[in-house]
Amino acid sequence: MSNALLISKSDFDLLQLHLTRSGSNLSDFNKTKLKEELKSAKVVKDQDLPDNVASLNSTVEIKNIETGQTFKFQLVLPGEANFKAQKVSVFAPIGVALLGYPIGSEIQWEMPDGLKTFEIISCETPQKKS
Repeated sequence: MSNALLISKSDFDLLQLHLTRSGSNLSDFNKTKLKEELKSAKVVKDQDLPDNVASLNSTVEIKNIETGQTFKFQLVLPGEANFKAQKVSVFAPIGVALLGYPIGSEIQWEMPDGLKTFEIISCETPQKKS
């Protein structure tokens, strides 16, 4: 869980912007955690980000460690978010939590119903433009 984020430059910029926006819906716990993660993050060119790392437009399957329940969804920009179509905003608590983590990572994040731990089971990222 302590491994540094590996994040694309565009996702890094997106999260930095989200942190500084006054309309951010992040809890204080998540805001502090995200700031710490971004400080130690390894930022790479978009095309150099491995396919197994969650990023914008990735389809990610996660498992709630406590309940064993799995969820699969695509991380999208807020304007494209549609829960019924399994598209979740990168700025939703779970979206922010997953960005920059590879398959097999366990992420602890504060959700509306408390602190939860998730494991990334799979991650599919569309082909990147070079």
